Amino acid sequence: MRAHEAGALHGELGAGGPGWLRTPDDVNALVPQLWPRGVARAADGALAVGGLGVRAIAEEFGTPAYVLDEDDLRSRCREFRAAFPDEDIYYAGKAFLCRAVVKIIAEEGLHLDVCTGGELAVALSAGMPPERIGFHGNNKSMSELTRAVDARVGRIIVDSFTEIDRLTALARERGVRPRVLVRVTVGVEAHTHEFIATAHEDQKFGFSLAGGAAFQAAVKILDEDVLELRGLHSHIGSQIFDTSGFEVSARRVLALQAQLRDARGVELPELDLGGGFGIAYTTSDDPAPPHDLAKRLDKIVDGECAALKLTVPHLSIEPGRAIIGPAVFTLYQVGTVKDVDGLRSYVSVDGGMSDNIRTALYDASYSATIASRASAAGPILARVVGKHCESGDIVVKDEFLPADVQPGDLLAVPGTGAYCRSMASNYNHVPRPPVVAVRDGQARVIVRRETEDDLLALDVG
Repeated sequence: MRAHEAGALHGELGAGGPGWLRTPDDVNALVPQLWPRGVARAADGALAVGGLGVRAIAEEFGTPAYVLDEDDLRSRCREFRAAFPDEDIYYAGKAFLCRAVVKIIAEEGLHLDVCTGGELAVALSAGMPPERIGFHGNNKSMSELTRAVDARVGRIIVDSFTEIDRLTALARERGVRPRVLVRVTVGVEAHTHEFIATAHEDQKFGFSLAGGAAFQAAVKILDEDVLELRGLHSHIGSQIFDTSGFEVSARRVLALQAQLRDARGVELPELDLGGGFGIAYTTSDDPAPPHDLAKRLDKIVDGECAALKLTVPHLSIEPGRAIIGPAVFTLYQVGTVKDVDGLRSYVSVDGGMSDNIRTALYDASYSATIASRASAAGPILARVVGKHCESGDIVVKDEFLPADVQPGDLLAVPGTGAYCRSMASNYNHVPRPPVVAVRDGQARVIVRRETEDDLLALDVG
């Protein structure tokens, strides 16, 4: 596709089209909000992160690779800590979890959410203080609950009457009093993809507020007086930019707090408003900074508590991908380039849906740039695709790349810190990439690359 054709198409696509470039005419531009803060183009035109060039990273660790800017991750932890000084901030283990990241968030004063026994095992093995761990999940097994209770995790977010019964029996058997929160489904539809909106009624999580189940669950725990009911929990979804949903959610869940006070004479001391704050994947995304989020949420809670004559509970939030998502980019190598005249060019890289399933799963949008050099060539409209035997194996649906993109180029996709490695698979028996952390010009592997021996080790036939 010619440069003037790409420019015309950019005008037609508008905000819904490629998001990485400010204009299609500057294929070397970096939009700061999309990249880790330590990423810049070096004098030779190649990207560098934390003072280390991507060509050196690729040479030492291979591609594809997830590249973590450690200082960026730490700075985002600190920004949330400064914005919410009196609240507990729970890092979402499901976004990306390994022992090195657990140690970083612990050092930066954050708490940690886990939702399986495996995530709990990683957290404990990394030395996360158990009292700073929260355990989520809609179907926790008895073995998972037992491990959580024995580890003395700080709180368990109960999600069903069956779980309340299991946990109550376990607590009686162990002679302990686990702290719990009741997860409330408040009926608020977050402005997000259907499969990552978690507060509407027709879904698997939590106790219905409208149907009365949330009230019944709280009363059951209070009446049995075995578990320590600390408060209520609400989560309306992920990749959220608009705080209006939190306002409705807070109003409804605090009304339940008031109902419990009036019915049982108990003011629950804690409230978790969830989070799921959005990040920028393209220039059409405009996430609010943490201090703005804090002001809005505090205003919402303070106003509702005053109206209901409730003591303001101790708050906790769950920023979700907002902490780890922007701190990572994925580094690929281009293998082939196929021009489909009049439509676009297909740029195939050495990874794909095995290291980032989100485009296929959620129709997620991503951005990309040639990372190993700058280019004076004009733009072409490209689709970055993977190496897997699936037509839906798409990494970036539409992006302007230089017309001279060629095999051997390194290509970087930002915003891949959340869920990409967590959801990675061995589809087509492709080993999963490593995670490489960079700081002060030095790189270290924090999750090693899988090998074919790893794949064969599980095959006992």
